[in-house]
Amino acid sequence: MSVKVGDAAPDFTLRNTNNEAVSLSSFKGKSNVVILFFPAVGTSVCEKELCSTRDGMKDYENLNAQVLAISVDSPFAQKMWVDRHQFNFPLLSDFNKEVAPKYGAFYDLWLAGKWDLKGVAKRSAFVVDKNGVIQYAEVLENAGEEPNYNSIQSVLKKLS
Repeated sequence: MSVKVGDAAPDFTLRNTNNEAVSLSSFKGKSNVVILFFPAVGTSVCEKELCSTRDGMKDYENLNAQVLAISVDSPFAQKMWVDRHQFNFPLLSDFNKEVAPKYGAFYDLWLAGKWDLKGVAKRSAFVVDKNGVIQYAEVLENAGEEPNYNSIQSVLKKLS
């Protein structure tokens, strides 16, 4: 299953690196949400993407957007990465692989160099408006590419 612009965003509740439950629905009526699915902590492109997001967080805040980054890594691995890079937005663990497939952001088999990994999130970006409707959807088949940040910001500007 995959979602597209105009669809209601599938709700979820996932644990952050402090073992706190974070639900998409908790932002409804309050702020827009940028959901970034990424394949794995500790990988170069994921690090570049999330550090870039961290460094540009003021832009997202000025557009009334909450960023949520999701991978299938354990919250323990994510916590070490957050501590190392001082990410200023929540990393959420989809360890049980329940959310990424609902968004169509899931590799059944991810062929990454010499690794053949089953059940990894595809690098993807979604903008969910305050009403819980998807306003932007980008699912990348090539994990070496990054989302189109300019397009994400453009959509957020229209929602402000």
